Amino acid sequence: MSTTYHLENKISKRKEFFNSLRKILNRVTYYIFYRFSSATFIFRSRSYRYFFHPYNTTWRNERSVEVPIAIGFMEEMKKKRVLEVGNVLRYYYPVRHDTLDKYEFGDGVLSLDIVDFHPKEKYDLIVTISTLEHVGWDEEPQNPKKLDAAFQNLVDNCLAPGGVLVITLPIGYNSYVDELLSLQKTIPGEKYFLKRKAFSEWREVPYEEVRGMKYNSPFPSSNAICISIYQKMNS
Repeated sequence: MSTTYHLENKISKRKEFFNSLRKILNRVTYYIFYRFSSATFIFRSRSYRYFFHPYNTTWRNERSVEVPIAIGFMEEMKKKRVLEVGNVLRYYYPVRHDTLDKYEFGDGVLSLDIVDFHPKEKYDLIVTISTLEHVGWDEEPQNPKKLDAAFQNLVDNCLAPGGVLVITLPIGYNSYVDELLSLQKTIPGEKYFLKRKAFSEWREVPYEEVRGMKYNSPFPSSNAICISIYQKMNS
């Protein structure tokens, strides 16, 4: 066999070793965080425990705060109709609610575009976790204003009267989202902001403290998120 083959085989085995080592370290880190950390954060005067899970190493990103907030709303509406836009929670929990995700397939997942979704029966709670910033932005051809149509469709055609819409959005990822937040336009609901103060520490802050923050700086992934909460009036 050629020298090139042996070299490629050696490199492949080395990659496999380091991938296995990384997975082991992630599991160990998860165990340490989950078993020994009682750290909490405050959102809207309520205390939540940070969410630590080995999938997507949540202690390293915004999932550590987004997931517990979303679950908190869902626990309040256990017997209501619930829709999740973006297939996120299914990776962490067995879920019973409907899930809408254009790019994912599987049992319980409706593989439809959010702007084309018109359910026969509207939902009492809609939760979307760091998903809508991709609408129109990470699509070809790029059309940032498609996001406006997504917001409008959720409110007009998907949310029941009296229903609640909970949206989380990373700041600094999509400049159109940042512009909407700055101009206080289009995004429905009352806005709250969480800023990462340390690697695994988040605090609720006013908008001025997160304006202009960058994605992936100084920490990986989002360093600030917006949580928008909208309640539709009863007709």
